[in-house]
Amino acid sequence: MTDRISLRGIRARGFHGVLDFERELGQTFVVDVDMVVDVGPAAAADDLTLTVDYGAVATEVAAIVTGPPFQLIETLAVRIAERVKQFEGVQEVTVAVHKPYAPVTELFDDVVVQVTR
Repeated sequence: MTDRISLRGIRARGFHGVLDFERELGQTFVVDVDMVVDVGPAAAADDLTLTVDYGAVATEVAAIVTGPPFQLIETLAVRIAERVKQFEGVQEVTVAVHKPYAPVTELFDDVVVQVTR
């Protein structure tokens, strides 16, 4: 199976982190979701009910990011992947959680944790 539906750059404010100020002030997290699905039946019938509703996926991702905080973005990534995998038709999912404002003392562009389920 090589069909994929991808969502890039889902942004939501969360309060995840180990440090107190991260949990108090929060920050923007960016999430990418890559789902392996069979789009053939939906494409043939031109029917949304036969594929994964990526709008619903984006809403669920944002709800997890804005929900109860985790210390680690690793935990956040796994929780998102587990939820997306529950959508009917998702055979495999890869989730990347970006934390571009992570409290790192060195210059950097982004911190990313990626998981596949």
